[in-house]
Amino acid sequence: MSDFSEELIRPMTEDEQGELCVRSGSGMCFPWLQKHIESIASGGKQEKDFAQTTSACLNFIQEALLKHQWQRAAEYMHSYLQVLEDTDSNKRQGAPEIVWRLGSEILYYHPKSSVETFNTFADRMKNIGITNYLKISLQHALYLLHHGLLEDANRILTQAETWRYGEKSSSQEVLVNLIQAYKGLLQYYSWYKKKMELSKLDKDDYAYNTASQNMLNHSWKTSINLCTLIQIPGVWDPFVKSYIEMLEFYGDQDGAREVLNNYAYDEKFPSNPNAHVYLYNFLKREKAPREKLISVLKILYQIVPSHKLMLEFHRLLRKSDKEEHHKLGLEVLFGILDFAGCTKNITAWKYLAKYLKQTLMGSHLAWVQEEWNSRKSWWPSFHFSYFWAKSNWKDDKTLACEKALVAGLLLGKGSQY
Repeated sequence: MSDFSEELIRPMTEDEQGELCVRSGSGMCFPWLQKHIESIASGGKQEKDFAQTTSACLNFIQEALLKHQWQRAAEYMHSYLQVLEDTDSNKRQGAPEIVWRLGSEILYYHPKSSVETFNTFADRMKNIGITNYLKISLQHALYLLHHGLLEDANRILTQAETWRYGEKSSSQEVLVNLIQAYKGLLQYYSWYKKKMELSKLDKDDYAYNTASQNMLNHSWKTSINLCTLIQIPGVWDPFVKSYIEMLEFYGDQDGAREVLNNYAYDEKFPSNPNAHVYLYNFLKREKAPREKLISVLKILYQIVPSHKLMLEFHRLLRKSDKEEHHKLGLEVLFGILDFAGCTKNITAWKYLAKYLKQTLMGSHLAWVQEEWNSRKSWWPSFHFSYFWAKSNWKDDKTLACEKALVAGLLLGKGSQY
């Protein structure tokens, strides 16, 4: 495996072309490989068509990857490398990215792989797949980050952010912004560590002022790298969270609010539940009015009715003075329990049992009927079957009692639950 990265990009000699699918980088012969490739590529005939052979190799590699057979995938890769010399210009142009993606996946998981091997492979692939330089650099940096090599990752990102090839395209610009943003995350990490160090110092200490100034310098660099990216439509959760934390730390509440409002409400951005979660948590820290908090969570409810914040949404609606909010509060509880992942949420069942009694006592039977009519055909078997009654009683008697109370209110005293 030590020479795997070299083998992946080593040019093939004429003598090797005839044995492409039978030998590994170590020179070991695999006659079964040649047999299978010929069988699939040519239907059992001795047809050695280049395109069919590489296609068969690719299929074998994909199958090996799906089965996590990393050594087997590596052996096939040695044969598949001939695709880099494909006579079809279109296929040859796209080949470097395929080789990079497959090779990096194998090197990432192969038991004999190492950071040095991955580095060698990545650096050589950057030169072969020149148009993929930025993508490869970004993935290379993420690989190094995964292994805790922050300085090396930062070096890769620094090299990539100044790289250009041909005319500047929109896709290239987005990649550069993304690379700069990841560099900003590394700077944020340094800023965060300094923030932790600062919290342990006395404000009257000389060292406090020095540390504070260092933090300010880091935040300025980080802001530049993050700010550009999060203005581009997309899902940029980790970058937004880091940027907001820094803005809040330095007291720029208006700036943080503007960023979060744009991220959540700008129609150019894709629908993103987390954007509304971040805005809600920010407004909650600001002690915003209840009406404002409800308006944010109402949108989140429409996107993810089973979100963990929905119980908090119910509590806010219950405290409201508006009757429409009280009605929505009942709908929210039913909505949570519609999802299989929430069937054992004892808090939701407690809230529903209590709120059903309050709603019925408040002469709002129509609210309950409206919610129940769309569920009475499937909720009994979904929640209130004999099987679930027995299982719940065995695992959690409190949950069983709350569900029994709800069943009694919805199904009547004669229900089997």
